[in-house]
Amino acid sequence: MPLISLHDRAELAARFRTDPALHLFELGDLSDPTWANTAWYTASAEGGPVALLFSGGDTPVLLAFARPADVPPLEALLGDLRPFLPRRFTAGLPDGAERALAPDYAVERRTPLLRMLLTERLPAEPADGAEPGYRAEPLTSDDLAAVRALLDESYPEAWFDPRMLANGGYTGVRANGRLLAVAGVHVHSPVQRVAVLGNVTTHPDARGRGLARACVTALCRRLAATTDHLGLNVRTDNAPAIRLYERLGFTTVATYNELVLSAS
Repeated sequence: MPLISLHDRAELAARFRTDPALHLFELGDLSDPTWANTAWYTASAEGGPVALLFSGGDTPVLLAFARPADVPPLEALLGDLRPFLPRRFTAGLPDGAERALAPDYAVERRTPLLRMLLTERLPAEPADGAEPGYRAEPLTSDDLAAVRALLDESYPEAWFDPRMLANGGYTGVRANGRLLAVAGVHVHSPVQRVAVLGNVTTHPDARGRGLARACVTALCRRLAATTDHLGLNVRTDNAPAIRLYERLGFTTVATYNELVLSAS
């Protein structure tokens, strides 16, 4: 079947609202300013999988999620998309769905991830669980250089969008004027009432003090007024982070792979 390009935000939102936990990124990207950098494709005007090609960062991103029963039609959609994809891009896909892009594309890197959703009430703890003397506070655009420096040192592979910092989507912990830990958002849409946390990291010299927990807890509480669905992604081999998120009330709702693909 021929590809169909979708442009109606309401129609897209209706499709993704059938499974918001799986489609947090897509729902978030329906809002300005990220909407201008999106292109949406499907194989059926009646419903079914949708693929998002996002061009707002240094590397294009393809997102195409589906539950196991819907992976075959998703793979058919990806196969139809092959001639229109960039030579190199990052993709979020269900396990094995990249086979629909072979032999045109080879996998450079594969990172298995859990999608977790906040399903329980955040625990109430003094100082958000950090050691005495540390407290998470909102960050602003004035903190851009400090955030970049921390990410470069403790999380160099992070995908960072400075606009999220400007829009109040980050919290951090400082000591003696030095930024030691942060938590932010990859997407946040008060219109769609969704957010995805990201770039949660602590400087190696300050780990084990509860600083990441303090940042995540403070940020979740700030986002609570504007979100109904608050999620995050975490590597399947990051057991300490998974335990932290589970203690805070996050539950695993899906698994998928983050892939870097390049033309063969």
